[in-house]
Amino acid sequence: MRQNRRKFLKNGLITAAAAFIAPSVFEDNEVIAAPVKLNYKPDIEEWDTDQINISWLGHSTVLINFFGRWILTDPVLFNRVGLNFLGTTIGPSRLTPPALTIDEIPKPDIVLLSHGHMDHTDHPTLSALTKKFPGEIDVVVAYLTGDIIRDLDWKSITVLDWDEEAVLSGINIKAFEVEHFGWRFPWEKDRSRGFFKDGRSYNSYLIEYKGKRILFGGDTRYTNKFAVLKNKNIDIAVMPIGAYNPWKQSHCNPEEALKMADDFHAKYFIPIHCKTFQQGREPFNEPIDWLITSAPKYKVKVALEEIGQTFTLS
Repeated sequence: MRQNRRKFLKNGLITAAAAFIAPSVFEDNEVIAAPVKLNYKPDIEEWDTDQINISWLGHSTVLINFFGRWILTDPVLFNRVGLNFLGTTIGPSRLTPPALTIDEIPKPDIVLLSHGHMDHTDHPTLSALTKKFPGEIDVVVAYLTGDIIRDLDWKSITVLDWDEEAVLSGINIKAFEVEHFGWRFPWEKDRSRGFFKDGRSYNSYLIEYKGKRILFGGDTRYTNKFAVLKNKNIDIAVMPIGAYNPWKQSHCNPEEALKMADDFHAKYFIPIHCKTFQQGREPFNEPIDWLITSAPKYKVKVALEEIGQTFTLS
C-alpha cells in the first residue's frame, strides 16, 4: 500500500512540475469550457419542499433538497483541482463542466466534507461559497480536517469523528468510518497510517430528516464497515464508483459499490466520483457502463446515470 501511495504522490508531483513547464496547466479559479458537454441540467425551480431531490453536479458533488433543507456534498465547481497558489490552481482540469455553476448554486444550509483531499475539500470553491453566503452555511468536516477551511466565513464548523452525530437545521447527521486515507499533503499524519489520535480522518455521513435517510459514502475502497447500516432503512445511497484502476487500495469499483449498497439494503443508488476528472486509468465512461451492466444483479435500483440528472423521491 505504501508503494502505491508513493506512486500516487510521484504522479501528483509530476503533474505539479509539468504545471510550471506548461502554462496551460495554470488556470484562474473560473469555470471554462470542458471537452465533454452536459446533456442534463437540474431545474431547481421545479424542486419542492415536500420532496427529496438529488442532482449529481459532477465528481463527488451532489446537491440535495431534503424537504426544503439544502445540502451540498464535497463541492468542487471550478475548472481544476489541486494545489492552490495565489488564486491559481495547479492540477487536473475537468473533463465535464459542473451541472450548476457557483452563481447558480442556491444557498446551502449544510455543506458536508467527507475528507481533506483536494478533490473533495476544494478551498477555492468553498471560499467562493462563503463569500457568496457569508456566515450563512453550516459545514461538517472529518476529524482533524477543520483547519483546512477554518479561515472561511462559516455559520458554524462541526467536526464529527466516527460514530459521532449532530443536528443541524433539524437534520440528524452521523459520521461513519470508511476505508480510505486522509492526508492532504504526504507529510501529514493520517489514520490510514496508524495515527488514530493525531491523524487526519475520512467520513461517510448518514443524514436523516422526516423519517428518510440518505447515505453520502464519501470516498472508500470495498469494505465491510458499512455493515453497521444494515438495519437503518436507507432510502438513497450516494456512492463513489471511479478511480479504481490502479487505485484499488483506496477506491471501490462499480460492482463493489453496488454490493456494499445492496448489503445494507439501500433502496436507490446514485453514483459519484467519476466522469469529471481523469484520476484513474479506466476509460471515461467505463464506471457508468459497468454500473448499468451490473445493476440488474442487485436489489438496489440505480436512480441516475449522468451528471446533471435529478432523482426525486416524494
